[in-house]
Amino acid sequence: MEKLIITIAPTGNVPTKELNPHSPLTVDEIVEDIKKCRELGASIAHIHVRDKDLKPTSDREIFKKVLDKLDEENVDIIKQVSTGARGGGNTIDWRGQMLDLNVHMASLSTGSSNFPTSVNANSPELIEALAKKMLDNNIKPEIEVFDVAMIHNAVRLMKKGILKPPLHFNLVMNVPGSIPGTPKNLMFLVESLPQGSTWTVSGIGKSQIQMITMAILLGGHVRTGLEDCLYYEKGTLATNEMLVKRVVRIAKELGREIATVEEAKNILNLV
Repeated sequence: MEKLIITIAPTGNVPTKELNPHSPLTVDEIVEDIKKCRELGASIAHIHVRDKDLKPTSDREIFKKVLDKLDEENVDIIKQVSTGARGGGNTIDWRGQMLDLNVHMASLSTGSSNFPTSVNANSPELIEALAKKMLDNNIKPEIEVFDVAMIHNAVRLMKKGILKPPLHFNLVMNVPGSIPGTPKNLMFLVESLPQGSTWTVSGIGKSQIQMITMAILLGGHVRTGLEDCLYYEKGTLATNEMLVKRVVRIAKELGREIATVEEAKNILNLV
């Protein structure tokens, strides 16, 4: 079985200091958490950023500050930027403005879905434009799957030549309004993937431990971090370090070795 790739998602659109005081929101905080998690075994950093008011943003300059600081501090990790919908608008130019930066990967939702209080809106035009910009900049898309139709749309885009195989998917399980995080649903998604794909699982909230454990057993890869899980267990707020340590511990108990950054690049065809 392949070694396990651990992705750390240190902060997303939801975390605030009020919800969890350990949430990294500034450039320095985000970089510091990525650095600590890299040392613990994470080989991919899934990066969101915040503006001066600590609100979610797609601002290219703030992404550049995070990436430059990671380079300055010699943090050897696969850099993956988020193109998810958030503050500032839902236009192609806004969502994809950071895709000319020096990164290995970027997230690409291949359909629309519901979040708890909003719509994760991704029009066909926007999806194709983002995918083409990633292709032009030699950035590997991580296809974000919130429901099964997103897999089949990715296959359609692959047939059109907009996405290049082998594809890499992130199966996002248990977002309220999208596909629930159950073993049966995870098996269905995995069995729906095109042959030769690699895949990661993000278990949101209470589904985290079960989904992570299943992914490790099935030969997939895992994502963890405060973007996905604010609590370590009921009544205990998480830190990004705590969450990565738990993944490493579960993997060790199940006999799955952790991939280095170079090994992860080979598995994902980034070299």
